[in-house]
Amino acid sequence: MKQKLASLIYWIKSLLVKVFKKYDGRWAYIITTTIALALFIGGIKLFISLTETLKSTYLAESDTAISNYVASFRTPYLTSYFVFVTDLGDALGYVITFVLCTIIFYFTFKKWRYVAQLAFVMVLALSSNLLLKQIINRARPDVEHLVKVETLSYPSGHAMMAMAFYGTLLFLISKFPIKRLYKILFITLCLILILSIGISRIYLGVHYPSDIAGGFIAGFVWVVFCVIVFDLIQIFKRDPAT
Repeated sequence: MKQKLASLIYWIKSLLVKVFKKYDGRWAYIITTTIALALFIGGIKLFISLTETLKSTYLAESDTAISNYVASFRTPYLTSYFVFVTDLGDALGYVITFVLCTIIFYFTFKKWRYVAQLAFVMVLALSSNLLLKQIINRARPDVEHLVKVETLSYPSGHAMMAMAFYGTLLFLISKFPIKRLYKILFITLCLILILSIGISRIYLGVHYPSDIAGGFIAGFVWVVFCVIVFDLIQIFKRDPAT
């Protein structure tokens, strides 16, 4: 991602130099940031498009069909697994995981920047999720809940936080100076956790599938936007022309 951004900035700089006699080196970064913002807005529009269909008959039928299909696989073993996974996606689970990541980032990689980036995305995802829930005001599914829930339904906070937290970890892991096999293992684990946390909310009867889709989209939007901004900051710092 960083190499692609650097190439894009270099191309914009070259174009601006040709077009303008007096060129301010910061313009390339302003334009690139604008492009990143456009991608962010595009993700928001996709989220809004899904949100606008929440009351449609087609989506209601799809939610019911998918929920019934997932519930048909309920067994004591799977229930125990998904309760554990959904607890891992609660606030306490993220606090413990975040502390572990902080210890690893500091003692293994000496990178406080990774801690700050992970915390920043988490705060954005959590605050925006709480705000969106209040604005959209969608009630929980009217079926048996296998775990206790207190907040509103859309978008799923578990799905949104899972995508934001573990999605950011995927980005950070790609930068770790570790063996390729370990990277593959960590990336696979993160992907399994993202999917498991999302599915667990449907399985336990506390979310519609569209809640999960909305949460994943919103969380992914934050990850993409923040990853671009993080890389832009690093490129900006290393460019003496700015």
